[in-house]
Amino acid sequence: MDAPLEALIAAVVAFIFISLLFGFLALVCRKPQPKPQFLASRSLHSSAVAASAPFEESDTFDPALDRVSLAELAAATKNFSPESIIGDGTFGFVYKAQLPSGVLAAVKKLSSDAFSPQGLRQFRAEITTLGGLRHPNLARILGFCSSGRDRMLIYEYLEQGSLDSWLHDEEMNCSEPVLAWPVRVKIVKGVAAGLKFLHDECQPPVIHRDIKASNILLDGGFQARIADFGLARQVDGSRSHVSTQAAGTMGYMAPELRDGLMATAKADVYSFGVLMLEIASTRRPSWPVREDGGYEVSLVKWARKRIEEGSLREILDHRMEIGEGKVGEVEGFMAVAYKCTEESAKKRPSMREVVLLLDQLL
Repeated sequence: MDAPLEALIAAVVAFIFISLLFGFLALVCRKPQPKPQFLASRSLHSSAVAASAPFEESDTFDPALDRVSLAELAAATKNFSPESIIGDGTFGFVYKAQLPSGVLAAVKKLSSDAFSPQGLRQFRAEITTLGGLRHPNLARILGFCSSGRDRMLIYEYLEQGSLDSWLHDEEMNCSEPVLAWPVRVKIVKGVAAGLKFLHDECQPPVIHRDIKASNILLDGGFQARIADFGLARQVDGSRSHVSTQAAGTMGYMAPELRDGLMATAKADVYSFGVLMLEIASTRRPSWPVREDGGYEVSLVKWARKRIEEGSLREILDHRMEIGEGKVGEVEGFMAVAYKCTEESAKKRPSMREVVLLLDQLL
């Protein structure tokens, strides 16, 4: 092979080698391209829960309320100041706010936990479930605001705050009168009516899954309103339960949920029964009760034993004045609480049956 041909072949080989080398280096060193961001649609549900939405989204469910921006909510709550806090829900604090329209509202600002898959589900559940429900014993949601990673829910403001505060807040207990027995009965009947509506009158039915004193709000007349639907689930017509991990609050949680079984409406019935015992006794379900022998038991176990023995006055808040004429009411009240807190879900009544029993006995 002559010299010019060898030189040409060497040049071609060198060119191919260098081209491959530069191509390899370019592939290795190339910066990753950012994933495209898709704008959320303007529909209510998808826009409310888009985790990376680059714009602010808000909407209202009350025709009398104008849309509210994040800046306006911040101003209305003094930049979400601790002094504006009036309660806390499953995933965030609740602030008292006077909106630019003059409406007094309660704004729930979801905490960082809301950015987990569970927290995003909660935001979706609050909007899709509570936004479309109307009942005198359900807290009314007025609207929402979603801006970047900030998510706020706007509720009607209820003057008397949470039932938990009335039962357990020491400062309030010192400055306010003790809840009288008729008021406690009224609260119980209101919660029962709200749950009956969710279980029997909603289509599809709704299981709340977190009935507890802090999720019961009171209006000016001490009418009960069920709030915080973050763990709520709708049950379609083909099933009587929802497939889920344990949900709820310790002390109120039904035994089947603690054991990892399916959630049914009977789990709400159990939590309601626990709430009845808490309202009557002013004892926290999450705190153990010390028996005479020194050992500790749950509020439910302690109270059920007293009911079986007929020692009902031991359960009642000693600060309440209950005349002899109310003995029958107390017995009826405790009988319903006993039925609702049965260990077996099959033995518990439905909320429809509970409402009938309460109407007959109280």
